[in-house]
Amino acid sequence: MNKSSTLKASGTDWKRLKDMKDEDIDTSDIPPVTPEMFARAIVKKGGVFVRRVKQPVTLRVEADVLEWFKARGKGYQTEMNAVLEAYVKAHKEAEK
Repeated sequence: MNKSSTLKASGTDWKRLKDMKDEDIDTSDIPPVTPEMFARAIVKKGGVFVRRVKQPVTLRVEADVLEWFKARGKGYQTEMNAVLEAYVKAHKEAEK
């Protein structure tokens, strides 16, 4: 089966989807992200961590939180930063 026959067989109106704007998408059935869901998330951009200039900071966190991140291996501080960055982004979008 070639690509065009696969697309036609799906019954999807690809032109309508291509022309659709973000605001036309009905997201009403998507539940809000809860703190519990967020806490279990693994945050990566495009499958890899993005490196940017970071500012050194002293941060006090619960011992079990730090140990959990450390147990995930090398790059745990970068992963902690990615989680915080996603949290900020989610809240900025919610404030709009």
